[in-house]
Amino acid sequence: MSGFKKFFASLSVTMFVMSLVVAASAVATPANAEDRTGWPSSFTVGTASQGGTFFAYGSGWANLVAKELGISGGGEVTGGPMQNMALVHNGNVQFGMTTMGPAAESLEGTNPIAPGLKMDKSCAMFPMYQTPFSVTALSSSGIKSISDIPDGARIGFGPAGSTSDTYFPRMMEALGVKFDRRNGGWSDLGGQLQDGLLDVIAFAAGIPVPAVSQLEVQTNVNIIEFTEEEQATIMEKFPVSAFEIPANTYTTLKAPARSVAMWNFAIANCDLPTSFVKAAVDVVMSDNARMVNIHRAARSTLPENWDKNRVLKWHPGAAEWFKENAGADIPDSMIYGK
Repeated sequence: MSGFKKFFASLSVTMFVMSLVVAASAVATPANAEDRTGWPSSFTVGTASQGGTFFAYGSGWANLVAKELGISGGGEVTGGPMQNMALVHNGNVQFGMTTMGPAAESLEGTNPIAPGLKMDKSCAMFPMYQTPFSVTALSSSGIKSISDIPDGARIGFGPAGSTSDTYFPRMMEALGVKFDRRNGGWSDLGGQLQDGLLDVIAFAAGIPVPAVSQLEVQTNVNIIEFTEEEQATIMEKFPVSAFEIPANTYTTLKAPARSVAMWNFAIANCDLPTSFVKAAVDVVMSDNARMVNIHRAARSTLPENWDKNRVLKWHPGAAEWFKENAGADIPDSMIYGK
């Protein structure tokens, strides 16, 4: 073969190989690569204080989404649902976690963090779990029921502005309890209870609450349930439903404990790209086993629970996912921007 013929033959082979590489690259490129236009380079999930379920659950799903989507992300300690509504609304964090009661107050402009500001830039993302309201005291205190709580008892209600701090003091007042109100992170309050600086902690957090589980390891505690009458009183006055804390939640419990609960939802800033939020929702909602490994409360993080949101408008990306994967009948009036 002449030199020219060898050259052109070699060139043809080279061009053929290059065409295969280009074709392979096109196949390997994710179908939704163009959808990443406008995606943030990183994201933050507003959670709550350390020692509470919001922090453990929120940090867990933040890390999972970051890993699966290949971008930087993580959880951030905050004051809880009320503050998260404000942070997400203002775009200080991309994602957050809230409870339906604080969400409703925030939309009405009665969030104590920014009175008068209607936080309508915080959109529903996905259902998380119910938050039971429960009371814990040291066994040595002799407090075994709500009626045993003495006047002037020092009660820890969690971080200021949290779901617990917003609703539990009102619930206690409705039940006739007179108390000295204290605030702080759940881990800190657990330490204060153990040291005798508090008489009671009123928890509103997904179960098992890490701080309660830790207390059980270190000392003897009483997990106090509501009577039927107390439960009925609370349900009449507040946006909660009946709930039972399963006996296997804590080693202290020998039987289910009567309680009340409020639903929690993940939230997203309403202006985030549709494809970004849809992709994040898919990571969380498509494999419940992964979420349960993060926290047992995620057993309720199921597509069919989309209908538990009757307060917040849905982010368009989240609405798309639930319509396509859960048969969700979300009206346009409940989707942001429509």
